[in-house]
Amino acid sequence: MKEQNLKKKITNATKWSTISQIAARLIAPITNMVLARIISPEAFGVVATVTMIMSFTDMFTDAGFQKYLVQHEFRDEDEKFKNANVAFWTNFGISIFLWFTIIVFREQIAILVGNPGLGNVIAVACVQLLLTSFSSIQMALFRREFDFRTLFVVRIVAVCIPFVVTIPLAFLGFSYWALIIGNIVTQLSNAIILTVKSNWRPSLYYKIEILKEMLSFSIWSLIEAISIWFTTWVDVFIIGSVLDQYYLGIYKTSTTMVNALMGLITASIVPVLFSALSRLQNNDEKFNIMYLTTQRLVSIIVFPLGVGVYLYSDLATKIMLGSRWSDASGVIGIWALTSAIMIVFGHFCSEVYRAKGKPKLSFLAQILHLIVLIPACIVSSKYGFWPLIYTRAWIRMEFVLVHFIIMKYFIRMPILKTLINVMPTLISAISMGILGYFLQQINESIIWSFVSIIICAIFYFSTLFLFPTMRRDMIELVKKVMPKRMKDKIKTVVCKAD
Repeated sequence: MKEQNLKKKITNATKWSTISQIAARLIAPITNMVLARIISPEAFGVVATVTMIMSFTDMFTDAGFQKYLVQHEFRDEDEKFKNANVAFWTNFGISIFLWFTIIVFREQIAILVGNPGLGNVIAVACVQLLLTSFSSIQMALFRREFDFRTLFVVRIVAVCIPFVVTIPLAFLGFSYWALIIGNIVTQLSNAIILTVKSNWRPSLYYKIEILKEMLSFSIWSLIEAISIWFTTWVDVFIIGSVLDQYYLGIYKTSTTMVNALMGLITASIVPVLFSALSRLQNNDEKFNIMYLTTQRLVSIIVFPLGVGVYLYSDLATKIMLGSRWSDASGVIGIWALTSAIMIVFGHFCSEVYRAKGKPKLSFLAQILHLIVLIPACIVSSKYGFWPLIYTRAWIRMEFVLVHFIIMKYFIRMPILKTLINVMPTLISAISMGILGYFLQQINESIIWSFVSIIICAIFYFSTLFLFPTMRRDMIELVKKVMPKRMKDKIKTVVCKAD
């Protein structure tokens, strides 16, 4: 009964998480399309630098307590809320300290990241630290209880804010200030809605013993988060320092666009997967089944998406960003292709480590990747923008290899089993890519591009349907979205085929 209840919670949470991500990914591109035509790549470069600083300091305000509150097994509600209180006041205290530190050293920080004269911009933007300290704990508690319906409301409000704040300010000529103010208002709305909706409210309770217990887990999550930050932002720091804000804007906007597109799948899965794996951490068999099933289902969409964006990167750039972003096409293509591989084989591994209560493994993976990543980016940057871009994209395959080794020897997940698990989708996606390449040689018109995309999609799913395992998985996905009458018809056809 308990297992059925957990399965029901996971299904319901996945549904709301997916709905929120789909809605957000449908609205966000419209915002980007408008802003990319109003604001210059240089302005996006400035915001990328500010975001880099903000994300670094934000790690310390959270201090890994979010993951602790989701992963830890509490005796009762009272113990859970006491831990939440300690986490909140610790976060809030750290955020105040960091914000004042940024204010005092704002000009030095601006020079360090390659933006001299923008110290005040950085100081104002980092007021978000105070706001995120209010929302992070509530968000963790909602995720723990699989209450993604509430998080859906929060997300929808957040993605709509640019239409009433950011875009109007951009039209008025506020440039990067439009983006910064929009981000601040978004964090403010998150804090207000989550606080109102939450059953937990901050109270004047604090206990050092609880903090020590949380830190025993969270300190490694924090160290891991710092290593992830370096992995994520080292390229932005190098581009901002070696090149200029134009190339930084091109690079960061392009990769953000691809990540947002891929996030349509991963962002809805990861929070639910971590919560589910955390509940199954003591049952290795079910734990592994949950991981492999998630990996296989995600690969059905992610592999063809990565190959498709790589093939049609020019079209995607014209639609999403406009004519003055033509340099972004090459970045978008190669980043989408390598992202597909990284997501399927490496993205979920960190959730596995944390769900098992072993964040040290994730930190180890990040360090082993950084040892290769940083020298590769520094050396390639000396040869220009494009050598750096291709090096940065393909060096992630080393990260995949690191995850393979750690999963095999510490989680006991065989590499071959992982590869076989997604082999049908990989074969189908590669076949689709070959077909798409030859279709592009026929005609270069936009109309033919859309026609060829449809042909590729039909070919991909037809090929995938030839594999019995994937056929069953696809039917399970269809059952969740189609009316009952249509489900029965499809099931009948498949049974006859078998």
